[in-house]
Amino acid sequence: MRKGLLLAAIHTLLALGTAGKYLYDRASLPRVWARTAPYDPDMPIRGRYVRMTLEVAPVNLTELYGSAVLSVANGKLTATSAPDGEPVMRRDDTKRYLLNMPLAYFLPEHVPDPSVRAQGEELWAEVSVPPKGPPRPVRLGVKRGDGPIVPLP
Repeated sequence: MRKGLLLAAIHTLLALGTAGKYLYDRASLPRVWARTAPYDPDMPIRGRYVRMTLEVAPVNLTELYGSAVLSVANGKLTATSAPDGEPVMRRDDTKRYLLNMPLAYFLPEHVPDPSVRAQGEELWAEVSVPPKGPPRPVRLGVKRGDGPIVPLP
C-alpha cells in the first residue's frame, strides 16, 4: 500500500511540474498571432482537433528547407537561418512560407470546427514561441478582410 501511494505521489508531482512549466512558459515567452493553414480537423483516435501549419516570415534564410530558429519580430512569427536550428519551412502553392511542424489545437465536442471559415475569413492562432522547438498554440482567432483578429470563444 505504501509503495502504491509513493508512486501516485511521484506521478502527481511530475504532472504538476509539467503543468507549472507550461503555465510559466505561457506567461513569460513571447506571443504572436500567426495566420494558419488548417487541415485534418478530426481523427477518431485523438478526438476533435484542428491540425494546422503556421505562416512564417523568412529572415535571411539561405535555403528554403534549411535550418532556422523561430522568433517574434515586429509582431510577426519569423524564421532566421541558423546552422543548429531545425528544418522549419516549406512553400505552398500560394507562395506562402509555412512551418514543417504541424500543430494540433484540441477542441471540446460542442464547439463547431473553426477550420471551416466563410469566404473572406482566415483562421489565425496565437502562439507562444519557445527558444527551441515548435510554437505552442494558445488560442484561435478569426480575421475578416483587413479587420482585427477576433479571438474565438
